[in-house]
Amino acid sequence: MQAQSPAYVIGLDYGTDSVRALLVDARTGAEVAQAVHYYPRWKQGQYCNAAQNRFRQHPLDHLEGLEATVREVALRVPATQIVGLAIDTTGSTPGPVNAQGVLLGLLPEFAENPNAQFILWKDHTALAEAAEINHKARTWGGEDYTKYEGGIYSSEWFWAKIMHVVREDAAVAQAAYSWMEHCDWLTLTLTGQDLASFKRSRCAAGHKAMWHASWGGLPPEEFLTYLEPKLAGLRQRLFTETYTADEVAGHLTAEWAARLGLTTSTVVAVGAFDAHAGAVAGEIESYSLVKVMGTSTCDIVVAPTAEVGDHLVAGICGQVDGSVIPGMLGLEAGQSAFGDLLAWFRQLLEWPLQAATLAHSQVLSAEQLALFQQEVSDNLLRQLTQAAAEVDPAESTVLALDWVNGRRTPDANQALKGALTGLTMGTSAPQIFRALVEAICYGSKQIVERFEQEGIPIKQVIGIGGVAKKSAFVMQTLADVLDRPIKIAVSEQAPALGAAMYAAVAAGIYPDVLTSQKALGSGFAETYTPTPARVADYAARYAQYQALGQFVEAATAGQTPIKRPAEPAEASRAQP
Repeated sequence: MQAQSPAYVIGLDYGTDSVRALLVDARTGAEVAQAVHYYPRWKQGQYCNAAQNRFRQHPLDHLEGLEATVREVALRVPATQIVGLAIDTTGSTPGPVNAQGVLLGLLPEFAENPNAQFILWKDHTALAEAAEINHKARTWGGEDYTKYEGGIYSSEWFWAKIMHVVREDAAVAQAAYSWMEHCDWLTLTLTGQDLASFKRSRCAAGHKAMWHASWGGLPPEEFLTYLEPKLAGLRQRLFTETYTADEVAGHLTAEWAARLGLTTSTVVAVGAFDAHAGAVAGEIESYSLVKVMGTSTCDIVVAPTAEVGDHLVAGICGQVDGSVIPGMLGLEAGQSAFGDLLAWFRQLLEWPLQAATLAHSQVLSAEQLALFQQEVSDNLLRQLTQAAAEVDPAESTVLALDWVNGRRTPDANQALKGALTGLTMGTSAPQIFRALVEAICYGSKQIVERFEQEGIPIKQVIGIGGVAKKSAFVMQTLADVLDRPIKIAVSEQAPALGAAMYAAVAAGIYPDVLTSQKALGSGFAETYTPTPARVADYAARYAQYQALGQFVEAATAGQTPIKRPAEPAEASRAQP
């Protein structure tokens, strides 16, 4: 039998803070090399204003990271043996482009304009536009184009962000020939194709842009111009067809092959979202829930399309045929703040040290200050975790609500706010930290319950991402709150590994994603099982969490116009 020639693929995972490149042996699944690049402009807070919920990223952060990380991992093997590359990114993270597909932020006249950069997933400046989309979609007299996206459109998504920018910035509105999701734009940049023939991502379009095959692609011009007259003509400059992430988008251009240290024979797959790629690497199967846990969470389920049929799952982030695994229905939910909530509390505690002490230090150099601040930051979270783990939840009165960045699922409402209750003069920082950890776990429980209430059984829970790998305390608390075992994937870079699995199919190494997943999967490192003594305590506190959430939502109802659609008749619910 003739030996197979060596073949390698690269998965590129663009997260909120950094990009990671992973070089994978496409025959064995061995992770040969990885590299990480942190976005310098993003780290400095450029183009962002947290007080206004504005979070933008400059494309140079992404292009510089692309070149640095791929060149580093590609040095490990001959360039001719790297046969495929695939990119996953956060989303919805759209940006405006000119007719040549150049992001406006790369043009001199727009280089410092936040509206000309990528609008990050967590940007919530389009709250009013999302509310308007929801109202008009239900009252305009035609099809409700939000129905395959949980019935509620979010300010985190494609059309709301575009509406906000074109209303706010006439210069960008006039210069923007079209708009592209981050995963599509990077793939277009690498392959050098024209906008008209470029293959757009199915998962991005279906989950965030109201694309669906049943109405011929994107919502019709009549509806889009009813939403906002300034959208006139944009639909024809966007796309009609979409493609799954295992398909070939093109090959590297000569310029990018040289910049990356690869060849023009390298296949580039259609782009994808990070959570969807991560779910593939997490070895998702029918009715598994893969929790991609980082700054936020994305909760991914796949199901046989025939079993779900025409049933619409209310209040999630979309159900799209082929968005995760071609041939299956992909369902997405998530939390707008997960690790972000814990990072917020750490920053809150760090403020006195940095503002009142370190900022006025006369004895430490700038370099020493930077090192000391990083040491304090790292130690603080570690010490908080250790102390919080010793707090008995049955004896703590502190209860938290995790909506500091709004609520993604169930029933998107980004105008909601977080809350703390039960504070006393004896309340400690570890007690508050533990309450915050419990809150993100209760938010996860609400997602599981919504899927099952809607007839989608959750047969197992799988954890991937930074929080899943780094925090045993959070994962054990989650297992106790859910009262379910949670399996943790081995790979440190699951989304990048999932992208590599897509690349291996696009490059012809495997016939389909399921085969690639089986061949390249890294398995599971450990399983967290519920602690029986904690389950009853958390069930009682979960009921209190739900009551607090109802109170806060009612108290802020005037600021939160997004409402869940009426419950469908019980008889219409599918029972897989």
